[in-house]
Amino acid sequence: NLKMKKISTIAKLQLVIIIYSISSVIAKVVSKQPFFSLKFFIWGGLELLFLAVYAIFWQQMIKKIELSQAYANRAMVLVWSLLWAFFGFQEPVSIQNIIGALLVMAGIVVINCGGPEVPDGHSV
Repeated sequence: NLKMKKISTIAKLQLVIIIYSISSVIAKVVSKQPFFSLKFFIWGGLELLFLAVYAIFWQQMIKKIELSQAYANRAMVLVWSLLWAFFGFQEPVSIQNIIGALLVMAGIVVINCGGPEVPDGHSV
């Protein structure tokens, strides 16, 4: 079923984007470590590992969907980062943050509801 395949592809893309957003969480942890300490390098290495994994999976995803759709979905990193900041670091979330996140999600829904084709001409 074409619709289920598209939903599956978008769900996989979101998982890749979550990996990218987790690298930002790790970067926040790195920033709290004493510069050039052992913990700084351990957490920094973990951040680089997440970024490498993200890069590999991102390349696989952009084979399956149009680049413009992939990058539009990547805006979800703002939403994921907002959630990580609130739940992981107890940072405040303003009404403007929430409105902005909702606008991002609405835009992504509009873009994903279209019928883009992958570069080789097969529908997602």
